[in-house]
Amino acid sequence: MRIVLVGPPGAGKGTQATRLAEKLRVPHISTGDLFRANISRQTELGKLAKSYMDAGNLVPDEVTIAMAKDRMEQPDAERGFLLDGFPRNVSQAEALDELLTTEGIELDAVLDLEAPEEEVVKRIAGRRICRNDSAHVFHVSYKKPAKDGVCDLCGGELYQRDDDSEETVRTRLEVYHTQTEPIIDYYKAQGLVVTIEAMGPVDEVTARALAALKREGDDQ
Repeated sequence: MRIVLVGPPGAGKGTQATRLAEKLRVPHISTGDLFRANISRQTELGKLAKSYMDAGNLVPDEVTIAMAKDRMEQPDAERGFLLDGFPRNVSQAEALDELLTTEGIELDAVLDLEAPEEEVVKRIAGRRICRNDSAHVFHVSYKKPAKDGVCDLCGGELYQRDDDSEETVRTRLEVYHTQTEPIIDYYKAQGLVVTIEAMGPVDEVTARALAALKREGDDQ
């Protein structure tokens, strides 16, 4: 299957993308991973992207699209892929359509993970990270440490990352609403959008998504 995954920050896209890609046996292609891989390998696209990032500028759409094209042409993506973080706007969605049409393939579905905005803010702003090990993550509501501000696993100090502050989260949500959310209407016009309730246990959300994709496949 060829799937695009969309949803606001805090809806659990990264977690669900990894799980769904494994279940569907297709590669999980994320924009962040594409940038890191190309920069690490010092490819021409990586060098170009880094030049924009070092200057504090956004990487142009055409560079992101070229990276995605290169990744989707790899052998492991022949039977499908799950795109996470791309396309990020309607311009990129149009470019993806053009690219897929050129290759003679089509998207099977666009999974839209939905979560109430205030819940998204609560999820992200409540996270606390251990200074000793960033893999140790707690939450002021959902996963409280035994002692406030102290990691249960190693005793390190728990802190809130700058990009997890409520003000930053609300700014990220506004960017999502103005730039990325319009692609949902774009894909709805093509009959591709499958809306998934992103609230609840991770396993339940994954099960909902897989069931919806199966129904979508049966209908086609």
